[in-house]
Amino acid sequence: MFRPVLMCLVLCIVYGNSKPAEKKSRIHPDERLSKLEHDDDKNFDYDHEAFLGEDEAKTFDTLAPEESRRRLGIIVTKIDSNSDGYISEEEMKTWIQNAQKKHIFESVDNQWHEYDMNKDGRISWDEYKNVTYGSYLEDPHTSDGYDYNRMMARDERRFKVADKNGDGKADREEFAAFLFPEENEHMKDIVVQETMEDIDKNGDGFIDLNEYIGDMFQPESDKEPEPEWVASERKQFAEFRDKNHDGKMDREETLDWILPKDYDHAEAEAKHLLHEADQNGDGKLSSSEVVEKYDLFVGSQVTNFGEALMKHDEF
Repeated sequence: MFRPVLMCLVLCIVYGNSKPAEKKSRIHPDERLSKLEHDDDKNFDYDHEAFLGEDEAKTFDTLAPEESRRRLGIIVTKIDSNSDGYISEEEMKTWIQNAQKKHIFESVDNQWHEYDMNKDGRISWDEYKNVTYGSYLEDPHTSDGYDYNRMMARDERRFKVADKNGDGKADREEFAAFLFPEENEHMKDIVVQETMEDIDKNGDGFIDLNEYIGDMFQPESDKEPEPEWVASERKQFAEFRDKNHDGKMDREETLDWILPKDYDHAEAEAKHLLHEADQNGDGKLSSSEVVEKYDLFVGSQVTNFGEALMKHDEF
């Protein structure tokens, strides 16, 4: 079976029998922990989704206060990774980060057995290639508008970068890096390279304003007016993307655009939760402090691991 693969954003690989997904803006999404407004004066809904994940936060919303407290107490033991009886800011941050990456873990698990053909616990490049491009390899004359040789070359290049130990096979961590390169520090160069290859139409090694806008908006006719957001993006390019104001983005400027690091939402939320719940001011949270402030956390927004706990009957 042939399975075309293309990059959508800098972080999506499309699997299945369907054609590659429609191109979207390549701007790395704002890594907010929730789409909700963060205003504790109104409610703690943002914090609930950050602490529990969107789906699990909804589940907790249906529970009675005593049941919420009981389940929250169980979650606290999971956050306390060193089992010292307290939750540090770093432990809270890690918990939040892992919750936001739950979709990555699930994606790897869902696809693993499909690609690990010999069931050795590793996925080789040949295994991935044969499953993904099998029909094309059998009949290279297949023509449906896709440049499969280019796609394979890109995938192989990314696979080799993800293969940190260079053994030609990907373990689960390496396969996750291959599927979601934007989430891994050692993959950032390949993310930038792929992005520039897609947008830099004239091949000069830079992204100019026309290429930047053209990647996001392509009018159906010369008479089609530009949406208002396009003017805003032109301003963004001139004032923020093109930092040295030479009319184009180089690799570093492109990296700052697609993988910005100016604000860590998980760290900010961890600090916020500790500040709100740390009653004795010792810079860490006890189980009793968390449970006492249960309305902040459960109806808050940090992880989906609560769901995992429930699936294992730990509640």
